[in-house]
Amino acid sequence: MELFKRATSVAEAIKLGEGRVTLRGWVYRKRALREKVFILLRDSTGVIQLVLPRDKFRVAGDLNIESSIVVTGVLVRDSRAPGSVELHVESVDWACAGEPYPINEDAVKADSEYLLDMRHLWVRGRKMQAILKVRHTVFGAVHEYFRSRGFYEVQAPMFVTAAVEGGATLFRVDYFGRHVYLTQSSQFYLEALIYSLERVYTMAPSFRAEPSRTRRHLTEFWHAEAEMAWAGVEDAVRVSEELVGHVIERVLGERQDELKMLGRAMESLERARPPFYRISYDEAVEILQRRGLAIKWGDDLGADEERALTLEFDRPVVLYGFPERVKAFYHRNDPRRPEATLSFDVLMPEGYGEVVGGGERIYDARELVEKIVRFGMNPEDYQWYIDLRRYGSVPHAGFGLGVDRLVMWIVGADHIRDVVPFPRDVRRVRP
Repeated sequence: MELFKRATSVAEAIKLGEGRVTLRGWVYRKRALREKVFILLRDSTGVIQLVLPRDKFRVAGDLNIESSIVVTGVLVRDSRAPGSVELHVESVDWACAGEPYPINEDAVKADSEYLLDMRHLWVRGRKMQAILKVRHTVFGAVHEYFRSRGFYEVQAPMFVTAAVEGGATLFRVDYFGRHVYLTQSSQFYLEALIYSLERVYTMAPSFRAEPSRTRRHLTEFWHAEAEMAWAGVEDAVRVSEELVGHVIERVLGERQDELKMLGRAMESLERARPPFYRISYDEAVEILQRRGLAIKWGDDLGADEERALTLEFDRPVVLYGFPERVKAFYHRNDPRRPEATLSFDVLMPEGYGEVVGGGERIYDARELVEKIVRFGMNPEDYQWYIDLRRYGSVPHAGFGLGVDRLVMWIVGADHIRDVVPFPRDVRRVRP
């Protein structure tokens, strides 16, 4: 183990440019000539070229792609090498020659389903590695934003007894002889906790049994949710704008190399700074009708409508004032316009659509019960949630951010499956 501990990372070796170092990693590419073997060695920080005399290191000829290796040698500057530095190997200190690697360039180009089947290996690829690093920065930035602004991180259960968003999208689970469900959202529990901590957030998986096969739907996704006491819809809009802007700023500051590798246009990210564009639901319907879409007031906006709408703008859009029927029952209706709700979505440009949904919550018990009944549900199923309005209720608001969707837009991915290490959708539950 001492051998592994003294190893230098590839990034550090390239930065040093000279000297004697030990490197460890995996064979990314190999090219064998008559007298020398050239190996591109990768680790979590980058790629460097190794030069091995063939007559001295016969083991080099046995190494397949993704074989693991530890080598010691001398760093030499060479403008032809990746990073303009290569390692002239003096000793192979450890090697594990893997079997022939089942993923090649033809598989990458030809069969995305095959790559999903081989996801446990495909996560090693440099493109996936870059996405995972961006994802790491996004998650860290979410925590950083909330904690620096007085929010407390809390946790909520994954097993629940009633729907938050809609009964048709619940995953039913046998729970010691009775039925419970995987949570669609932690929102209700966050609402309970604002009466203790006032401003709370959580980062957790949510589950939706939606049979959708669009490029932006998963059955299991990561959800950043926040709730605030003494707050209204405008407060929730402001915080969600700031959060998205903060995340993008962090990615631009820390992940330039990864974004360049992924071919992401930086201009799109740089424009996504608050305040975002704001348009009402009414204005959105008019825009979509002008574009020839068959939509009328009261209809929900699906993926096609959101795509068409966001192509009209060059930075994120806050869409507000949705009709009652297209939003969940807990949204407070606008007192000045009862047919509309104090709700909003944040839509990302370039056709990506919704990443945030939120609004002001109903804080009057009678109003909440009436709306539950109006939506055809049983108030008994929500008794503890109604209780929150019976003992010192306050105006409050919140939102949920689909973290995977935000990562998808940031890296410019074609499908949400491309930005999740091990995605789950209607067709896939492995690896």
